[in-house]
Amino acid sequence: MAKAKPKKQKAPATAKKAAPSAKPVKPSAKPVKPSAKPVKRKGVAPRPTAEDLQAQIGQVDAELLKLLQERAKLVLKMARKSGEKALQGAGTGLDDEALSQIIGRCRGPLPRRSARAVFRELLSGCRSLVRGLRVAFLGPQYSYSHLAALRRFGQSVEFVPVGSIPAVFEEVNRGHSDFGLVPVENSTDGRIADTLDMFTRLPVRICGEVEMEIHHTLLGRCSRTDVREVYSRPQALSQCRNWLAKHLPSARTIEVTSTSTAAQLAKEKPGAAAIASLEAGVHHGLDVLAESIEDNPSNTTRFAVIGGGPSAATGNDRTAILFQVEHRPGALAEAMNIFKRSEVNLTWIESFPIPDSKRAYLFFVEMEGHETDARLRRAVAALKRKALRLEILGSFPASATED
Repeated sequence: MAKAKPKKQKAPATAKKAAPSAKPVKPSAKPVKPSAKPVKRKGVAPRPTAEDLQAQIGQVDAELLKLLQERAKLVLKMARKSGEKALQGAGTGLDDEALSQIIGRCRGPLPRRSARAVFRELLSGCRSLVRGLRVAFLGPQYSYSHLAALRRFGQSVEFVPVGSIPAVFEEVNRGHSDFGLVPVENSTDGRIADTLDMFTRLPVRICGEVEMEIHHTLLGRCSRTDVREVYSRPQALSQCRNWLAKHLPSARTIEVTSTSTAAQLAKEKPGAAAIASLEAGVHHGLDVLAESIEDNPSNTTRFAVIGGGPSAATGNDRTAILFQVEHRPGALAEAMNIFKRSEVNLTWIESFPIPDSKRAYLFFVEMEGHETDARLRRAVAALKRKALRLEILGSFPASATED
């Protein structure tokens, strides 16, 4: 009997295939999308936006205005306590001394020139709260004398334009104006004779100075090739004579009382041009035909501030005097030797003919130091014993040249 073959047994249905020894690694996470907002890092402030900066500027402006008003209140309180003494330095070199101390602490991107202009107007505005000042100058507006007066006194004064240098002296001498501003010398043409002449005639003192760079502009309402006449003050025409000879050889030069008057004529007359300040051209609506036409690029004019009380010593002062000595050999040398023995340094000397006198001269001398300094007092006293006439015109702080 045949044996039955054994049946193959099937694996149970529930049985699973053997798993491999190493399991596959699944990705840990989905990639992170970049966020629109900046990631803040510890210790690092986010960069301010333009809106943030504008808001900060507004806050600083508000704080500045608050401080300006606080300063004005303090000036008024000081005026109530000390009266006119609160204005003792008004318009004199003490304003320059105060400005120099303030600007000496200027640090940052704002130029010192800009900071000085801001504080000059601040001083001017605060001063006007106590008492208004009248300042006479050789006008009309935007003459170089007017620009120098603006740089000395700021905008918050009453400016009185007059037609001549003698009229400025008369305004101050009669008490119609508190201060006057007159040109004394120019680096190209030297002394201003009208000013020196008035110092010999009226007892007006110098209390300050302004030294300013002078840049002449050719102004008109026609093209430069059509200019037939050029108007200006004699000094301005002289300071541009080489430029005029080279660029406008056929134009006729005509002298007038001020550069601003020249600008007015150039506005009204066809074919006319003026040599004046750029500010005068803007004021009269003239075109700039040529800039910086002065022959000397370092052209400067020094202005004297006249009127007011004596300036206190600052340690960086100058004193101006005028004197007359006998007309004999060696008289002037003996006078000059006094300054040498006293170790007084002279910064300026000019001879000036005495009106209605033949071969008689007055001498204008400027020296380092204040009239209250011991050395200067000794020198002036010794000179007075030898002089026929001697007058102290004033002491004032030396000023830096302004552009």
